[in-house]
Formats: sequence, structure tokens, C-alpha cells
Amino acid sequence: MDAEDVKSNLVLILDFGSQYTHLITRRIRALNVLSLCINGTSSLKSITDLNPRVIILSGGPHSVHAPNAPCFPPGFIEYVESNKVHVLGICYGLQLIVQQLGGEVRVGEKQEYGRMDIEVTKAGGLFANEKVGDWQSVWMSHGDEAVKLPEGFEVVARSKQRAVAAVENRGKRFYGLQYHPEVTHSPEGMETLKHFLFDLCGVTAGWKMEDVLEEQQRVIKSTVGPDDHVICALSGGVDSTVAATLVHKTIGERLHCVFVDNGLLRWKERERVMETFERDLHLPVTCIDAADQFLSKLKGVTEPEKKRKIIGNEFISIFDAFAHDLEQKLGKKPAYLVQGTLYPDVIESCPPPGSGRTHSHTIKSHHNVGGLPKDMKLKLIEPLKLLFKDEVRKLGKLMEVPQGFLKRHPFPGPGLAVRVPGDVTLENRLEILRKADEIFIQSIKDAGIYDSIWQAFAVFMPVLTVGVQGDQRTHSYAITLRAVTSQDGMTADWYYFDQKFLVDLSTRICNEVPGVNRVLLDITSKPPSTIEWE
Repeated sequence: MDAEDVKSNLVLILDFGSQYTHLITRRIRALNVLSLCINGTSSLKSITDLNPRVIILSGGPHSVHAPNAPCFPPGFIEYVESNKVHVLGICYGLQLIVQQLGGEVRVGEKQEYGRMDIEVTKAGGLFANEKVGDWQSVWMSHGDEAVKLPEGFEVVARSKQRAVAAVENRGKRFYGLQYHPEVTHSPEGMETLKHFLFDLCGVTAGWKMEDVLEEQQRVIKSTVGPDDHVICALSGGVDSTVAATLVHKTIGERLHCVFVDNGLLRWKERERVMETFERDLHLPVTCIDAADQFLSKLKGVTEPEKKRKIIGNEFISIFDAFAHDLEQKLGKKPAYLVQGTLYPDVIESCPPPGSGRTHSHTIKSHHNVGGLPKDMKLKLIEPLKLLFKDEVRKLGKLMEVPQGFLKRHPFPGPGLAVRVPGDVTLENRLEILRKADEIFIQSIKDAGIYDSIWQAFAVFMPVLTVGVQGDQRTHSYAITLRAVTSQDGMTADWYYFDQKFLVDLSTRICNEVPGVNRVLLDITSKPPSTIEWE
């Protein structure tokens, strides 16, 4: 399918603030359909210029009754009807459709959160592959509910509590789901989305990762002048490495990579990563030892957001200094900084409503998103900022980045600072964590289950516990183990280890890591938790 055909099948998501919004984008791309996401309150021209085949209205944290509740722009209804655009509202999006087309939404008598069962009350349409009376498990997250539908709409599914779960008006091409089909907690959700896109909307699949590679190379070439030089911040993770490889393939030796040892790296990470860069990837990399600089600034800091901001500022300070040194060497100052920012980084770093950017609530500021200073001298290039982790791995494979490197578990930019709650500089907390984490990860590799896990790591617990070691009372720290399965990092379930594996692992950590007398296992999904600690 050529570029024009791909664009003619565009699915546009209007973001009203749900933390799952970009997961919708990802799920649709997984079906080889181009999907983009813009602010839900974008102008009508922003929407019409993209000429979408389908528009999805996301969920969000607001009530449609709240003052200044976000809404699509004036003229939206007339535009989609006259251009025969199919519209699907999810949660808040459904309520918005109902309210704006003349129905009624009220605060529900019973709120519905988490896993719920819904019953199909009308076959055909959204549930063409189901029968009346069929049940399925879905993921709910709403307090309001539709109590009166606009003219021409009908209920096609209800929850166990008899609340409206799905509506449609096939003649006007409006559909609504009061649950999140995009999350893995709705097992049949993807089938519903596939049926909606391909059977009801007539969308044709054809978008692929090769298109992303070509597009990003074109963007980089048009952004970076023929004599401009670029700095790339390499963390040793998959994201920054793929970003560096992409830019290196595009502009060659005008890319200058820098790897910063911030004192918050894993066990022997510096040595291992530098060897990979030089031996396998052939990237020009300068290593800067800035451990003392970072740790001195973090001394006494306990608040998670403040730690992230400090780390972000120190990174940029180092990159600015590196750029100055390059200017002296090249006679020309580098103009750009490449970072491996991903879509989940961006959505989780969005500020609260009223900031003018989006309607999402801040989950955490990523060091390469929310932690960047306003007066940064380098201009940013973020070639992966519309991609998810698995898409980045596919892109890396296209560019022949070694598979062993692409399969590495994600590692946060702020490093172990987010795995040591509180002050990271006290006692020897970082060293304790490094040793425990190395035992954990190596044990997973030895057991042959590393590739089955999305992310695994140890967390230092800043709590002293009583234990008995060597027939003596000890007062030492606990280590928590975290391992999750996921497709994109937006939702996750904890990994179910074999009991003997856990017994042997706990014994090793307590015996081999001085200062630890207790090992815990984190069995929390995302949501309600995040994957990383703080």
C-alpha cells in the first residue's frame, strides 16, 4: 500500500485524558493501520486537515458535567456526518457523544471500576460475532453513566448492574463502549476493535514499520542541515540505542554519542554497555564519569519528582558542556540533541488539566520529558516519540541492531534512583541493590525465562527488618523483586515464578548480599501500580 492509501485509512484518536489513550493508538497500529493521536480539544481544522477515515474519542478523568469539561470542537458533529466518518466513543467518549447529541448522562448509582461482566443485548453492529445473551469480561473505569440515549441510538450491551455498556447508531455511524477494549483486561476487546475497524468502517490494513523508518529518515534530513552536528544521549537501553542507530544511518559521522555514568547504573553496566557500542554497533561514543556530580546533587533528596528533575537537569548540563567541547574541536557548535523518548514517556509526563497541553494527569516526569530545563541550548530530535517499546524493537531489527541487545529489559533514564525509595546516597544502598539485582537478572537468564518477561528488577527497601543469620540476630534491609509481563508498558501483570526458583533466589540474595535479610515479591499489576517503584 502506498503512502496516500495509508493516509486515506487513518484512524485518529482524540485524547480526552485517559492514561490508556495511547494504548488505543498502539493496538490499532498492531493491526497494521496508521493511527495518530491529537488533543481532544484541537481545532476542527486540525482534524479536517488529517482527513481521518475513523475517529475514536478516548476516555478521560473528567465528568461531562464538570465546568470546562473537554469536548470536541464546534462543527465536529456536522463534519463527521457530512464526510461519513465513523466515530467510536470509549468511556468518557461515549458519554460525550450521548450528551452532545441530545441524550442524558448522570452520576451512576453504583460506580464501575475494574473487571466487570457485560451482556450482549442486541447482536449485529459492534457485536456481530456474538449472540444475544452472550457474556464477556471487560475493564470498566467510570462514575457517570448514560441514562437516556439520543434519537436513533440503541443499547447493544449492558453491565451486570444493568448500566449501559455499549451503544450504536449505525445509520449515523456513531458507536460507543463504556469500557476499555484496548487493555488486556478486556480479553475480547481487540476482536471488537478489529470488527469495528475492518467490517463496520471498511478500513484497509497496510501501514508497516518500514514506513516509519523512511518517514523518520526524511524528517531528520529535513531538520538537520547538511553541515549541522548532532549529540545523542546514550543510556545503554534499547530506546536510545535505536534512536542513535537511526540518526547515524541518516547523517553519518556528524552524530556524536555520549554515555554518562551517573552513579545510578546497574552492576558493571558501564563496562558492558561500552563494549557493546564499540564491538557490535560501531557507534562513536564518548564515556563521561559524572557519578560524583549526580550523587552530590541527590544527597538528602527523597521526593521522587524532585529526584527526576535533578537528574534531568544534570544530564542536560553535561550535554551542554559536551557540546561546548565539541565546538572547540569542530569549530562548529552542535545544534541538536537526540533522545530515545517513547510514547509512554510522553503520555505519563503530561501535566494536569488547565496547563494547555493535554487533559492527562501526571503519573511521573521522565528525565527526558518532564525534567528538561526551559533554557536548554540544544534543540531536541526525538525520532521514536510516537512509538511504543515493541515497535522500537521492530525498527531496530530493520536496522540490524543485534537481537540480544534489542531484547534487553527496559531500564529507566534516572537509573537506580527510582529503585531506591528515599535518599539514594545513604550508607551503601546502591551497592546492595546492584548486587541483589545482578543475582536476580542472572538467575532469570539461567532459568531461560528472561525473554518471557517484559521487565524485571530488584528494589531496595529503606526499612530495617529483624532476621536470624548465622545463629545471630540481624537488623538488615529488605529487597523487593519485581517482574512483569506486558506488550507495551502501559498495562502489565506480574510474572508467576516457579516456587523453587523463588526459594533458591531468596536464599542466594540473603547469603550473598551483605546487609539483606529479607526478600519480598511484588505481585501488583499496572494499574493500580506503575511498573517502576519510586
